[in-house]
Formats: sequence, C-alpha cells, structure tokens
Amino acid sequence: MSSFWQNHIKLSVFGESHGPAIGATLDGLPAGVPIDETLIEEEMKRRAASGKALATPRKEADRVEIVSGLFNGRTTGTPLTGIIRNGNTRSGDYARTKDLMRPGHADYTAKLRYGGYSDYRGGGHFSGRLTAPLVFAGSVCKQVLAAECPGLVISSRIVSIGRVFDDTTLTPEDYETFHAADPMFPLADETKKEAMLAEIKETALEEDSVGGVIEGFATGVPGGLGSPMFDGVESVLASLLYAIPAVKGVSFGAGFDFATMRGSLANDAFVTDGKTVRTRTNHNGGINGGITNAMPIVFRVAFKPTPSIAKTQRTVNLAEMTETDIHIKGRHDPCIVLRAAPVVEAACAVGLLDLLVEMKGVMS
Repeated sequence: MSSFWQNHIKLSVFGESHGPAIGATLDGLPAGVPIDETLIEEEMKRRAASGKALATPRKEADRVEIVSGLFNGRTTGTPLTGIIRNGNTRSGDYARTKDLMRPGHADYTAKLRYGGYSDYRGGGHFSGRLTAPLVFAGSVCKQVLAAECPGLVISSRIVSIGRVFDDTTLTPEDYETFHAADPMFPLADETKKEAMLAEIKETALEEDSVGGVIEGFATGVPGGLGSPMFDGVESVLASLLYAIPAVKGVSFGAGFDFATMRGSLANDAFVTDGKTVRTRTNHNGGINGGITNAMPIVFRVAFKPTPSIAKTQRTVNLAEMTETDIHIKGRHDPCIVLRAAPVVEAACAVGLLDLLVEMKGVMS
C-alpha cells in the first residue's frame, strides 16, 4: 500500500480509522524552524467534529503527539512524526456488514487489491479519518512557509453545498484581503450560511448525504515556483488534493469555464506600476506553464456526498455472492464539506513547501 508522497518533501500517512493511532511523518524539512504546537491544535480543531452540530457524532480529541523531529520547539531537520490516538471507536457497527460491499466506498476495491486482509472497520486506511494526519502535516508546512516566505498565506472558502451556492466573484485583491467571519464555516457571502445548513439538515432527515465545492487560494506566493510538464504547480497540488478521500474534481483558475471562453477573455493582461508585474485578471489562477506568476493561486475542489448513508441501498454479499440490501449504521457526516477546508489548505501547504524547496534548494 502506498501512502507515501515523495518529491523534495516526503510525506507518509499511516494508521487505520479504528486502529490504536493514526499519524504522519514529514521528511525533508529544514532545521531550526520554530513550530508552535498551539497553531497545530487550532488547525486540528477546525477539522474535528467536536463543536459541529451537523458533523459525525464520533468525537475525537485529535491531540497530536510529536514524537520525533522537534527539539526545544524547533525542527531538527530529521523526520518529523506526529501520532494521533484513536479513542472513540465503535467497531461493532462494522462487523455485521463486513461481507457487504458498501456502495461508494473502497470496500470492494480493497478486497480486490489486498485479498481481504485490509482493516474494514470504519473504512480502515481508506477512511476520512486519515485527513487528520494530513492537517497536522499541513499545519507544520504552513509554519515553515511562513518562516521561509513571509507574507505567503493559504486560505479557503466554501463555494457550494448541495444546491446552495456562494457565487460571489472575488478579484485578485479580494483574495489577498480575504478573512472569513467564521473560520469554521468560511464564506465570502455570510448570508448563504443558513441556507447551506438547511440543505444539510434536509438531506440528513432523508437519511442521505450531500457534497459540495471548496475553493482554496494562496496569496503572497513568489513567482517562478514550479516547472513545466510533470512538475508543474497544478500537477503537484492536484496529486495531493486527489489524495483527500471523497475528492472527485480539481480545477485551477477558471477551470472548466475555459472551455466556453474566448482567448481574448481567458488571457490575463499584464500590467505594471513600474516596480512589479501583475495581471489585470486572474483567470489562470496564478499559474502559467506550470509556473507561478506571483498572482494568487486559486483552485476548486469538488467533494462527493459522504458514501455512508442510512438509506437502504442495493449491494452484493461477497461471502455468498448474492445481491442484497444494506442498511449502514454508524456515525457519519451528512456533509464532509463542513470539515474539509483545513484539509484542502493542508494539501496546498505541503505542495507549496515542496515547490519552494525545489526552487531554493536547502533552506535555512
């Protein structure tokens, strides 16, 4: 099983949803960078279900124990590993359906790939629970980026949940000054919050789930990061974003809207104040030819609805090779978008740090 992302920064994620612990190891970090563990806690709280009325009833402390790579509050330059203990598991919910392939899940493909030896409880290593270590890793990378590239800020906002859209158009300047009134529910248009919550509640009452779209963006990014072809900024970030469970679509800048635009509109005209070069618009999301142009990097990530739903579905019993009904019990989010913003930011942070290391070589 490959849960190892390797470029200039190496990231390994380990553990299972109902195992004793999950965690992540980061290798390739520079030595001597101060790491504030309270900032890690804040990011973990953004992802956690605690305090979120419409999140899964499974509440975990998600306290990170950093067991290597940090000494006297600074990175040592050796692999940095954080462990998150699982405490609130309820594995019995999964025993009765272990032979029933849950629609939308990786149960069947895991059987094909690992011959039935993978941990099926709570989705095992395929679970959204594994986004917690990614948020830990991303929080560390955010702090290294802040030290090495002052002014670089990574943020995100919810664009849609189900049929409710925050269709606010942001200018490049808006991204640079964006500040969500509620970091736990980041929106450009706060008036959309109640309608989005109502959409989730209605879906949950119908024993169903709903997906949505998150827009991530990074400002203060230096120009010149990335390479053409296989190591382009889009390629690096997309490889990390698609590692997030339930992500089914990633686009940059205008994305699929480019298909209906004319070149005269799609092109971003260059302007200058005599000192710096910018583009008047940012349809290309801060990237040309796989390389950053110093404009805000903007991308969108589509999340499918949570596959675990209470509504009865049809499936196959692999032990008997018969078709049957499945009624999934357990504790699940009716909409994982509510907890996904810090995960999207974390993936972006890992990718941008990797690109920065590539450009600068060994950092301070």
